[in-house]
Amino acid sequence: MFINENYIIDLLNNVKKTTNSEINEILDKAAEYKGLTHKEVGALLMTDDKEHIERIFQIAGNIKRHIYGNRIVMFAPLYVSDYCVNRCKYCGYNHDNEFPRRRLTMDEIREEVTILEKMGHKRLALEAGEDPIHCSIDYIVDCMKTIYAMKFDNGEIRRVNVNIAATTVENYKRLKDVGIGTYILFQETYHKPTYEEMHMAGPKKNYEYHLTAFDRAMDAGIDDVGAGVLFGLANPYFEVLGLMLHNEYLEKKYGVGFHTISVPRICGAEGADLSMYNHIVDDETFKKLVAIIRLAVPFTGMIVSTRESVEMRKELMKIGISQISAGSTVEVGGYTAREHNNSQFQVTDNRSAASIIDWLVDDEVIPSFCTACYRTGRTGDRFMSLAKSGNIKNVCHPNALMTLCEYMLDYGDQDFQNKVDKIIQREIPKIQNEQVRQLVIENIARLKAGERDLFI
Repeated sequence: MFINENYIIDLLNNVKKTTNSEINEILDKAAEYKGLTHKEVGALLMTDDKEHIERIFQIAGNIKRHIYGNRIVMFAPLYVSDYCVNRCKYCGYNHDNEFPRRRLTMDEIREEVTILEKMGHKRLALEAGEDPIHCSIDYIVDCMKTIYAMKFDNGEIRRVNVNIAATTVENYKRLKDVGIGTYILFQETYHKPTYEEMHMAGPKKNYEYHLTAFDRAMDAGIDDVGAGVLFGLANPYFEVLGLMLHNEYLEKKYGVGFHTISVPRICGAEGADLSMYNHIVDDETFKKLVAIIRLAVPFTGMIVSTRESVEMRKELMKIGISQISAGSTVEVGGYTAREHNNSQFQVTDNRSAASIIDWLVDDEVIPSFCTACYRTGRTGDRFMSLAKSGNIKNVCHPNALMTLCEYMLDYGDQDFQNKVDKIIQREIPKIQNEQVRQLVIENIARLKAGERDLFI
């Protein structure tokens, strides 16, 4: 296996001997957007030198601005079923937790999606517990078909990412056939003894099967995969190295690593006692982890959810985060009900989608609702090649402006429209390619004349 517990532990001990000059060489490399090896990441994780840490944050901020500009991709989770056969200590869906389980009907999914579209969302992350009877692959496929078939006056959901349990190549092919965006799966923890302790029973207890899910997904033709760990279960430095080794393995075998990395921290859930966890990650350590990941994989999207506070999300966006959820509920049917049910975890940022988007605009951040890369075939190694060449700016920045204009016209009041108009006029001159710049100007006019879904 590409994750070797003793190797990672030995590496973390050995890199403590890294000299100041060697750390500075690693940081010089990162500053040139070259990414880092897992060994170089280990050296940065183990440094506690204030000057080094300050430079880590500085470079992470530079990378974020250089590659992603001042835009942030918006999405919302859609929980469709809380049936689960697994017994995971940290999760509210734990099979042993007694509460009325629920699976949405297709009509209920239409109600949820209608509300999400009214918020302006174009990108969803479909989420479900693992239950082969109540939440089969047939059900997930039907959910995706239902979502994609819905059309509204203001557009439609244009990308459905899917976060479901590890499954077979045949099932991944079925997700591919109905238009999956990114397949998302968190390893939760790469530390096998902790993994086996946390996953007491159920299919998810099989560490190796879970760990190799992306192999089967890529063998099935899904070339955009999103990883993550649940920080707090095991040594966070071990977890970051696990992510890096996993990414390097996929790059070597398939030519492309993670499309996204999510960085959730463990938080309260039904039946989960936080006092039992010895590796809770404090705020300063958490920011350091995010910054180092950004240095290591500069072209990989990084996601933070509404688990984190407003203040923390704002800080993380400056040093690495490129995607956030907005107006989220983590309850099955929660958008329709907006009332308390048993949820997988607690939400900290409870603001509405409109409030978050307005907050971003006021902070001169461009909320992006773009899904163009997926729909034009810029996925997997094709996306990464474009990103690493630096040409992604000629696509992402213009598309972000056009989708923000679309959002402004369909959902914003006059004050909001005035603010966005100023942003668009300020940002258009920054588009370096003259042809692209002129196309954006023309498309903005077409959007204001009533056309929709224009992209490069």
